Amino acid sequence: MQVKETQNEGLKRGYQFTLPADELAATVDAKLKEAQPEVEMKGFRKGKVPMAMLKKQFGPRVLGDAMQEAIDGALRKHLDESGDRPAAQPKVEMENGEQWKEGDDVVVNVSYETLPAIPEVDLAALKLEKLNVPAEEAAITEALENLAKSAQNFEDRRKGSKAKDGDQVVIDFKGFVDGEAFEGGEAEDYPLVLGSNSFIPGFEDQLVGAKMDEEIKVEVKFPEEYGAAHLAGKDATFECKVKAVKAPKPAEVDDELAKKFGAEDLDGLKKQISDRLEQEYAGAARAIMKRALLDQLDDQVKFELPESLVEAEAAQIAHQLWHEENPEVQDHNHGAIEPTDEHKKLAERRVRLGLLLAEIGQKAEVSVTDQEMTQAVMQAARQYPGQERAFFEFVQQNQQAQQQLRAPIFEDKVVDHIAEQAKVEEKKVTKEELEKAVEALDEL
Repeated sequence: MQVKETQNEGLKRGYQFTLPADELAATVDAKLKEAQPEVEMKGFRKGKVPMAMLKKQFGPRVLGDAMQEAIDGALRKHLDESGDRPAAQPKVEMENGEQWKEGDDVVVNVSYETLPAIPEVDLAALKLEKLNVPAEEAAITEALENLAKSAQNFEDRRKGSKAKDGDQVVIDFKGFVDGEAFEGGEAEDYPLVLGSNSFIPGFEDQLVGAKMDEEIKVEVKFPEEYGAAHLAGKDATFECKVKAVKAPKPAEVDDELAKKFGAEDLDGLKKQISDRLEQEYAGAARAIMKRALLDQLDDQVKFELPESLVEAEAAQIAHQLWHEENPEVQDHNHGAIEPTDEHKKLAERRVRLGLLLAEIGQKAEVSVTDQEMTQAVMQAARQYPGQERAFFEFVQQNQQAQQQLRAPIFEDKVVDHIAEQAKVEEKKVTKEELEKAVEALDEL
């Protein structure tokens, strides 16, 4: 196999591989000779089929296999010797492929972009700030009050009182469309909280001001996108009888409330809330420190980027943002979305940091364990209730899906490794200061 360099500009590489016809023919003959003892053909004993007949019967297939093996082997050898790491699958094109015939040399043009050399980074020189937010008493009290509201009861209002927004009315109702009662439109002693928006739009509003024992006709229109097609967009009348009007009464913040939420007593519930808040704060603080770390790396470390990776990333960013701005379009049957300069700038950052973190992680022998992958798959499967088994099987058979789950775990572990080497200073801040820092993350 002869190899000739045809391009060497920046990260772009091009090579021409030439497989002489006599080498290819010799390989084919050797393969046929190796298989000859096992070949059976009508009219010949096993292993006694003439070579000429073998060539006629199996030659074209063996020729194709030999050609592919020779090219793949030559490319692997070239990459091993050159040390090049293609940024993407090399492009392989056979020269004069349509006109090629047996007896001609095989000429193949190979092109790719190689990954750049990643400069060393002095991780110990990085300076990071880790925000520390204790769970303040006011935040714990606010959480307790919200729990009390969620566990609220309702007590009968004085007879003759009008129902207010937030009250619970106990009603019997029966619905009619075009003068006919419809299936599923009837209930008795139904507890409806006004303002909960649990019924179709306009229903609850017409019960505000109602009194116990009052009979009311509620006139509404089913939404056009209503789940039951036979009711969608239709006018409806509901005959309602109000059997009770009840005012909300938040639960007392005491040991009984704590037991409802799985704690032994109120102090135990406060401890649970405190731990949960501090866990949330720690997660936000980590995201802020990670952004600061990535910003420093992006600012300090520069190297040439493969154009193909940047273009692919920019296209993906543009496509994703377009769909976020046009949520009504669920498929991909739309025109081409041209990446902007802003998309390209963000793509460059992502590609640069991705290559840098991969290099640091590889040198530090960072890896994702089977247990971590299993946890990630289980967590992702929760998004598909009732289809968990199908999701597991899909991930098992799909390398790309596995990589999508593995990549963020690997990145976080590399970030943790870098943070361990860097100089980290803890800073105590308030919840409000933490929230402002989190909001600032959206600026990029």
